[in-house]
Order: sequence, then C-alpha cells, then structure tokens
Amino acid sequence: MLDLYFVRHGETEWNKSGRMQGRLDSNLTEKGLGDAERLREYLGEMQFDEIISSPSSRTIQTAEKLAGSSTASIRTDERLMEIHLGQWQGKTGDEIKMLFPEQYGYYWNEPEKFENPEGETFLDVKTRLAGFLQELGASRGTGKILIVTHAVVIKTAVMLANKVTVNEIWEPPFIHGTSLTHMTYRDGELELVLAGDLSHIGVPG
Repeated sequence: MLDLYFVRHGETEWNKSGRMQGRLDSNLTEKGLGDAERLREYLGEMQFDEIISSPSSRTIQTAEKLAGSSTASIRTDERLMEIHLGQWQGKTGDEIKMLFPEQYGYYWNEPEKFENPEGETFLDVKTRLAGFLQELGASRGTGKILIVTHAVVIKTAVMLANKVTVNEIWEPPFIHGTSLTHMTYRDGELELVLAGDLSHIGVPG
C-alpha cells in the first residue's frame, strides 16, 4: 500500500491579491514560506521515499522547504501542474467574472459544463491525475510519497477517492496553502484518510 501525502504550495503573492495563477506563477509570501516551515516541523521525523512536485516554482519552493534534511530526492511531474486556465491566468476573480460571466458561473457552480478552449477542463485534470496515480502505483507497491501540488489537483484527488462526479469538486473542505491531505493507494483504489488539515498552523483538523 502507498501512503500519499498531498500538500498544496504555500501562499503566493497572487493568492494574496486574488489573482488566478494556473500555469503562470508568483513567489511565495513570507506567510507561505513560514507555513511550509511549520508543516515540515509538524511532520517531524516522517521519512518519505520520494517527493514529487509540480514543476511550478511555487510548488518546488514549498517542496524544498518540506524536504529539509531529508534524503528523499525531489522530482517533478507535469501531470501535477495546476489546471491550465488560458485567458483567465493573471486576472482577478472580478475581472474574470466581468469578461467571462457564463464560464465563470460554470467554473464555480456547474463544473461539468466549464469549457476552456485555450486551457483545460476539470475532466482533463482528472484524466491526467488518474494516469499519474496509476503509473505511481505500478512502479511502487509500498512507501510514503510526498506530493506537492495545487488546489484543483488535490480537489480532484479527493473527488477520485470519494468516487463522485466533477460537479462535486468544490465540496468542502477548502484546500488552503500548505494544507495536508493524506490518502492511501492500493490496487488502483484511492482511500481518503485526511483532507485539508491545517494542524501545523493551529487550525484543528
């Protein structure tokens, strides 16, 4: 059995200003760096067999903080990147709502209807994440894997574990920066153990 520990990157400058990042990037804030350090301390002596990160600089920064003195190597996988949001990237929620009102409504309220000709849909993310998990399960039968990624990817993993449709992707809990989500993976099946935990910054799980 694999133990998978999903962590969302720490808070970024664009998170703070309410801008959609997608495949674009911005630096971690002091809070983001500090929360990642607190999570590393919270994880204590836990040893990971591997650390896998999205290639985005915000996730790599977070992964490096979490790795600390660990001997586990960090590798990147593009299938862990955030949903590609096309023209939305770099814009605030208010700007997107004004420019793309119908799709903005679908994105938050009817995700299965969300279309993105210059980027990805939620189903696209589901397909690539399922492929990543299948490949990981085939290459490793057991072990502890730290996966540093993004909110939509983690919400998709929760959706897969709960065997629900894309329309339920936004069901609680919210995936905050550096939150910890623990799942097991065995025989092609994901099982959710813990979702969106923030115990390391004093928020009860």
